[in-house]
Amino acid sequence: MEGSEDLIGPQETAYDLELTPAQLKVTHTALRSLYDDLGHEEHDVQDIVAEVLAKLPDEHAIRAIDLDRERRRAGGEES
Repeated sequence: MEGSEDLIGPQETAYDLELTPAQLKVTHTALRSLYDDLGHEEHDVQDIVAEVLAKLPDEHAIRAIDLDRERRRAGGEES
């Protein structure tokens, strides 16, 4: 297959992503919702979503992120 040498291997890191605490919480929530909504016939996708979730901080750390406070901090209104 032509150009296949440019493909990223299955165990290689494809992308590094820096997220703010608020962005991390939203990302975690979105992935959790996706995981919960996937049906049994989509177990392969569910497995991949679970792998990504496992790379994120645990549920307790995510819950500790206060979106309102983070939005105020991002806007320069620290309290």
